[in-house]
Amino acid sequence: MTSPIGEAGRVRAIVGAHRSLRGALLPILHDIQHEFGFVSPSHVPLLADSLNLSQAEVHGVLSFYHDFRSRPPGRHVVKVCVAEACQARGCDDLVAHIKRRLKLDPGETGADGAFTLEAVYCLGNCALGPSAEIDGALHGRLDAQKFDEVLA
Repeated sequence: MTSPIGEAGRVRAIVGAHRSLRGALLPILHDIQHEFGFVSPSHVPLLADSLNLSQAEVHGVLSFYHDFRSRPPGRHVVKVCVAEACQARGCDDLVAHIKRRLKLDPGETGADGAFTLEAVYCLGNCALGPSAEIDGALHGRLDAQKFDEVLA
């Protein structure tokens, strides 16, 4: 586990690399999440102070964009599209299957840390829905059987 001093130093380095950008907060948050897998609530005061923002402003951005996590994700992240195009192609059945298979609801990480399940609004694969992204790889035309095959 990273020491708090080492982690804060890494966050400060990320801030320093982007501080001069207009609208620096979003690229900073993306880089922090890439570095740590999530943006810890403990980073918020440091970011607010470094960018001359209120903690509420930083928290507002973090909570507005659903792609940012405030807790560590599981070792495997499953993002299933629940937007209109995938709904029209049967994503409700797929989501129900995934929930049963992983024993998780969207937004949860299993107690064993193996999986995180996220419901997302559009993966940009509308013509091939229902779609899911598993560990960054996009899969279309999924049903229960195909999902299980991909997961295996």
